[in-house]
Amino acid sequence: MNKTNSNASKYLAPLLIVMSLMFFWNLSRNINDVLIPHLKRACQLSDLQSSLIQSAFFGAYFLMALPAGRFIEKKGYRAGMLTGLILAAIGAAIFYPAATTRYYPVFLLALFTMASGFAILEVTATPYISKLGDPDHASSRLSLAAAVGSMGATIGPFIGSKFLLHEKDIPASLIQSFTSEQLKSFLNSEAHLVIPPYLTLAGLFIALCLVLYFLKLPVIHEGNSRQKLSGVFKFRHTILGVLAVFAYLGAEVGVVSFIIRYTKSLNITGITEQKSALFITLYMALVLAGRLLGAFLLKQVKPNKVLTLCSIGAFTLILVSVLTGGYVSIISLSIVGLFTSVMYPIIFTLSIKNIGDYTKVASSLLIMGVVGGAIIPPIMGLISDHSGIKMAFIAPLVCYVYVLYYGVKGYMVKNKTYSDESEEPQFTVIGH
Repeated sequence: MNKTNSNASKYLAPLLIVMSLMFFWNLSRNINDVLIPHLKRACQLSDLQSSLIQSAFFGAYFLMALPAGRFIEKKGYRAGMLTGLILAAIGAAIFYPAATTRYYPVFLLALFTMASGFAILEVTATPYISKLGDPDHASSRLSLAAAVGSMGATIGPFIGSKFLLHEKDIPASLIQSFTSEQLKSFLNSEAHLVIPPYLTLAGLFIALCLVLYFLKLPVIHEGNSRQKLSGVFKFRHTILGVLAVFAYLGAEVGVVSFIIRYTKSLNITGITEQKSALFITLYMALVLAGRLLGAFLLKQVKPNKVLTLCSIGAFTLILVSVLTGGYVSIISLSIVGLFTSVMYPIIFTLSIKNIGDYTKVASSLLIMGVVGGAIIPPIMGLISDHSGIKMAFIAPLVCYVYVLYYGVKGYMVKNKTYSDESEEPQFTVIGH
């Protein structure tokens, strides 16, 4: 066996374990899109209140990104992954007391704790995978890992719908006819539906943690160069990129969060909440397809042009959805997933172009940009409560206008501090 094959076999088990982490955290994260309508009913919430599920989740990413990076610098990748899994398991376990008390803030605490673990895992996993093997094949490994994560994101809503949504919708008129005792019993039984899937997830996270603990992982040694966060603000294209991440993810999370609610508002005969969740699965399947296509496309077409075309496509499809009805409306909304699929890797890579030693700290700042997923859905919920669900989609339309601006002009590098501006960045399909 030659040295290359020996190294490949040495890294195979760690790669499989870390990729499995990406699968399960993406699966868990995308159950949220089904959890929103479920808890809306179980906890008697408004659209605004139910959208706080995403606020708790992505708010944790915002708060944990920088501390996670510092923690990994001090303790290493292994400690980061173990800590992330323990937090994720604790968060999933908190769903048990949340369900038994049916107290919405406890659900939010559970989601925040889970997401804190996922944030640590995400900050850890991507750079670790890039270093597990031949540096020339890092992009290939990251693209494969992202595809595995997208598979989890596609399966998550489907699994969630089977656990949390009913095959046949329960009419609001029936719920309104319940006595106070009947209503309490019904709502408690609804809340208890979250216990089996989330305790299962807690068990899976603990099992993965034990495997990681006993598995001999390669130790990655890195330099100690560190730049101050404030230094990143001199790079205009990086800061505008953070805002683009905010807009992109806010729009995507907002759209997916309200797909079930939006589908039900279209009054399509025979479409239940459980069947509505299939449109989330379609959306995520198209994200996966788009990422696979993007790995090829980004080698042929300038990335800023791809970003421009994708933002125009997403904007147009949402506009068509709002102006039409029936299957045309909901299918148009689902196809948005194809156009958003490559936005994050393009924005991320354009944003860190030509910033040299600031790349690590800028990466943490860009991950903090996912807080858009915590802010845009509540804005949509507020609009929906006051003006109707269709008007709520004005928010993602505005977001895609900004992404369009970034693809046309905002990405341009004004600083030539580190390298020639004509140099094209290397792309891989990663992350959200």
